[in-house]
Parts: sequence; structure tokens; C-alpha cells
Amino acid sequence: MKPLFAIAALCLSATVALAGGETPSNPDAEVYFVTPANGETVQSPVTVVFGLRGMGVAPAGTEKENTGHHHLLIDRPPIGEGEDGADELAYGLPADDNHLHFGGGQTEVTLDLAPGEHTLQLVLGDASHVPHATPIVSEVITITVE
Repeated sequence: MKPLFAIAALCLSATVALAGGETPSNPDAEVYFVTPANGETVQSPVTVVFGLRGMGVAPAGTEKENTGHHHLLIDRPPIGEGEDGADELAYGLPADDNHLHFGGGQTEVTLDLAPGEHTLQLVLGDASHVPHATPIVSEVITITVE
């Protein structure tokens, strides 16, 4: 019984540590990469296709229950980590070379990436570019561009 309690407590603490803004999300929602795959070696330009289960995609500014729009994090610490991690979760994601916004409801992008290793992570944002109360984030994947 104790091991089960420890696992439950660990899961709960991980959820509490990754808290977003005020917009609720479907607790079963999942955002993921359709392509490329983790560990894949690719050529530039790279087409990145976003996947989403359990919620819908809507343009930024659309306030409709269980919807959001994609953000792609490139070559930076996982969401919630790093110097500005807590602010990103609570107040919104910046727009720069490491934080791409897809406020038009786009579900893919073609990127020119320099040769070498790159990390990618998807984050679903609400109408105001803030991660949901329970953030919908992908695993961080690593790709190599030849």
C-alpha cells in the first residue's frame, strides 16, 4: 500500500509543480509531435507537424471551452524551467526565436534550422497565449539537422 501512496504523491507533486494560468483544460488532453520523431536525423528545411488529442485548436483570441493554439519551443529549457519558466506558465509565452506562436490555429510549420542538434517542445496556449491551468505540453524531443 505504501508504494502506491508514494507514486500517487509523486504524481500529484509533479502536477502541482507545473501549474499554468486560469483557463481550464481537459485533464485527458495531450499535445505531441506527429513528425519529426524524437532522435530523428532530418534535412533543413524541417516540417514539424503538431498533434492534439482531447481538445480542439482555435485561433488566439477565441474563448471557447477546451480549445487552444500551439506554441513551439526551440532550443530552450522545458516549459516551466529556466529563469522565466514560472512566468511563462502563469502569464504567457514570449514571442521570439525560441518561442514560436501559431495563433492562427496552424497545426504545422516548416523551419530552416542550422545543422546540429535541436530540442523541440509543444505547449498549448489559451486565447491569451497562457498555458492552461493544467498545462498541455509535449515531451521535449531532440532532432539532428544534417
